[in-house]
Amino acid sequence: MVDAKYFSVQTAAETLGVDDEQILAFIHAGHLRAANLAKVNGKRPRWRIAEADLGRFLLSRLHPASCPTPVVKKTSRPKPAKQHV
Repeated sequence: MVDAKYFSVQTAAETLGVDDEQILAFIHAGHLRAANLAKVNGKRPRWRIAEADLGRFLLSRLHPASCPTPVVKKTSRPKPAKQHV
């Protein structure tokens, strides 16, 4: 069996510094993958979030300003020749 780490809603919320309701909202909206471990459908869900899914969720939420911008070298292009009219 693969040694993977799983978070409960409460643990994920503590890890991210948000409340449980926010994690549940992300799950229900389809933004955060989670498995329901409840034995019977209709019972209170017992969500578990894989560490990899939590990581993917965080990467998807990165703000562009927090990502390093690739350095693009400017190349000098020859100026187009002027046409005489």
